[in-house]
Amino acid sequence: MLNCPRRPLRSLLSLLWGAALGVSALAAAPAGAVPETPATTASAMAPRVLACTTCHGKEGRATQEGFFPRIAGKPAGYLLNQLVNFREGRRSYPQMGYLIEHLTDDYLREIATHFAGLQVPYAPPPAPQAGPQVLERGRQLVQQGDVARQLPACVQCHGQAMTGLNPSIPGLLGLPRDYLNSQLGAWKTGQRRAQAPDCMADIARQLSPDEVSAVSAWLAAQPVPGGGKPADRLAGAMPVRCGGVDGVPVVDAAAR
Repeated sequence: MLNCPRRPLRSLLSLLWGAALGVSALAAAPAGAVPETPATTASAMAPRVLACTTCHGKEGRATQEGFFPRIAGKPAGYLLNQLVNFREGRRSYPQMGYLIEHLTDDYLREIATHFAGLQVPYAPPPAPQAGPQVLERGRQLVQQGDVARQLPACVQCHGQAMTGLNPSIPGLLGLPRDYLNSQLGAWKTGQRRAQAPDCMADIARQLSPDEVSAVSAWLAAQPVPGGGKPADRLAGAMPVRCGGVDGVPVVDAAAR
């Protein structure tokens, strides 16, 4: 998330703090109030996340250009982890930090749950932004990894369809190539971190700049299957242990 205009930052803050007051009001609703259904919950949340959609697009669907990732339909646990990472400084982007630095875990969980529940269509992918040889190298790394370097394939954690895994692993399709490049680069340089063990940082550091470019070019050119819905299980155990991902079997390192 780069290039979000700085001038409206104060208005974005006002929107989000106004939303915080809305959460307090809802929490204080009388015991006999009508329970919220998913539809009414989404309707009530929409004005409270306007600050998010200013950069991430209507309903959090973003676009396939630029640096802003789609957040609609991503696993709720993943979205919550990223909000907490921004708040606690493991990810660095000032506009995000300013917006959420005083928000509680419960509020962040509400935001994550809201966007995770938005099942809105993906646009067709843009035309490939690299030549056939580069795309093929990207495909190999995504689908096969590099055994000689003990570099796992992306599909081993993000799923064979690359749509992620509930509740905490994101899909990698339907994202702008520039965003994918910037995030892999941020992991390589330590500007983006996750809870320990930070498996993505270890993987990204093994990739050359050309390999990062190939992976991002191939991913950005793929259509999103099944409406982008995250899988409920992986085909096999994860090849490495990753922080913030619980309940998923991991290959025994001694057996490799």
